[in-house]
Amino acid sequence: MNQNPILLSGMNNLSSFKHMKSIPIIHTICFAAFIVISTISNAQTYIRTNQLGYLPNDSKIAVAFSQSVIESNFEILDIYGKILTTGTLKKSKLNGYSEFENQYTLDFSELTEAGEYTIKINQSTQQFKIDSHTYMGIPDVLLNFMRQQRCGYNPFFDQVCHTKDGRLMYGSLPDSSFTDVSGGWHDAGDQLKYLITGSNATARMLMAYQLFPTAFKDEYNSLGQPMQNNIPDVIDEAKWGLDWILKCHYAKDQLVHQVADDRDHVGWKFPFDDPSNYGWGKNSYRVAYSANGKPQGLNKYKSQATGIANLAGRSAAALALGYQVWNTNHYDQSFAAKCLQSAEELYQMAKSNPGYQQGNSYSAPYRYNEDTWTDDMEWAAAELYRATKKKTYLKDAKKYALMTGELSWIQKDTSAHYQFYPFLNIAHFSFFEFADRKFKEKLATFYKNGIDQTIRQRASKNTYSIGVPFIWCSNNLLVDLGLQIYLYERMTGDTQYHPYMIAMRDWLLGKNPWGTSMFMNIPVSGTYPHDVHTSTWALTHKEVSGGLADGPIYYSTYQKQLGLTLTHPDAFAPFQNKYVVYHDDIGDYCTNEPTMDGTACAIMFLACFGK
Repeated sequence: MNQNPILLSGMNNLSSFKHMKSIPIIHTICFAAFIVISTISNAQTYIRTNQLGYLPNDSKIAVAFSQSVIESNFEILDIYGKILTTGTLKKSKLNGYSEFENQYTLDFSELTEAGEYTIKINQSTQQFKIDSHTYMGIPDVLLNFMRQQRCGYNPFFDQVCHTKDGRLMYGSLPDSSFTDVSGGWHDAGDQLKYLITGSNATARMLMAYQLFPTAFKDEYNSLGQPMQNNIPDVIDEAKWGLDWILKCHYAKDQLVHQVADDRDHVGWKFPFDDPSNYGWGKNSYRVAYSANGKPQGLNKYKSQATGIANLAGRSAAALALGYQVWNTNHYDQSFAAKCLQSAEELYQMAKSNPGYQQGNSYSAPYRYNEDTWTDDMEWAAAELYRATKKKTYLKDAKKYALMTGELSWIQKDTSAHYQFYPFLNIAHFSFFEFADRKFKEKLATFYKNGIDQTIRQRASKNTYSIGVPFIWCSNNLLVDLGLQIYLYERMTGDTQYHPYMIAMRDWLLGKNPWGTSMFMNIPVSGTYPHDVHTSTWALTHKEVSGGLADGPIYYSTYQKQLGLTLTHPDAFAPFQNKYVVYHDDIGDYCTNEPTMDGTACAIMFLACFGK
């Protein structure tokens, strides 16, 4: 989860860096190497494209803006500078998320031949490429970030961390009893571990493999070391999550849902030398919270809870998917059986205790506020039916699908942090295969109505065709809305929304007001998040490829964040506005902290284009 701004407030200035162990004072000096402060010229034109590139048959729409009226056409040049085509700039009357008065769109979709090209408008230029292989291998790049987030043995550091996770609270054993819940992934820039996000990340990577089995390579072993093991790397990474879920289900009727809390937020730190203290000393045992369906947490910021079905249901779905992959591919039959047994136990736990359990905090008001659960039960029932063909699961899946319907963040312009989570009800797609014809139509309509609503409410009202509200982790919403369109296409064959899916992909890769990709080191030669809000970057100055940053937020939300202080001049200052902002700055935990679950979902989304 994003770091606690109250405890980080003293870290986001240079004087605090001087007093922090192992943090070089040259941080801001190092970052200056790739800061370019732009100044606005009335005559200058800015062009925004997908920096990674386009597939030949993609819709290809760029955005240009300027303080002055642009009266010329745009030109497309080949690598030799020859003009291939000339097009008309279309003046946009829509919101451009910008202080620039003149916004235009450029449509060059008719260009389909592979190659490298340049858009030219007066003296301004922007390069782009077209290649049918543009996205091949990109999902594997995102796996680099997932491996760097591993808890237990971390291949990025070649160190073992948090081996004493953890001491139980709220479980069936006496408080502070030990159970082994080492492993899993650190959630974001901090080192907490959440079943809320870990279960979803695990399931999404498994589904990505099921949908796109040829999209993933085998270059790493199960420990994340550069050595082939005849298993696709996405499956190795998913198993890291499955192993942790199995540990969290430490007894037939018990489930740990969170390890550590905001006592973690004591400054930049290496995971293997963690100074946080949960009452058992520094770099020692951490608290492990068992799900009991009741409000939890110390002090006044207690979580809300009505049950455990969100966590137990989603974990059951992930384990049922694990069974399918391991059983079908004969990787390990005994492991497959273990996953299925645990999945069925967790499903029964969820049915016995319907409702949701949220994340816990210790001294801050920030937590994961998930308050939905029927979608998770539909997902679990559908995947368990696929695994076992027991008709009771099919009946349950239909019941929970009707209970969930179109429930989503889509209807909201704002919501609590992770309130409607996961951000895509992928269960409708999982169940679709087994539904009768009329119910198939209903499930597809649930997706369609949500997509239509995002277009009416948002995407049709801005120059970039973006359909999400700019709440915290807006990029995660973009990824899942794009996936909803893709899955709807697979369910129905209806491709009318495909241009919006492309628009969301392109926004994430540079076609946005700031002209930056939202993925670390993608593309390597482009503009992307460098100064990310993570301890890894703060302490090592080594970039990790593939992490998806939180993304832009409403300016009104940004203003209200506690302890948020930028650490250097804003490279994107000319492109900020009073509506939505993004900062490539380690001090901005709202927009520039990469998240594990967002990255895992993006693996699935980008695999759509590289299959």
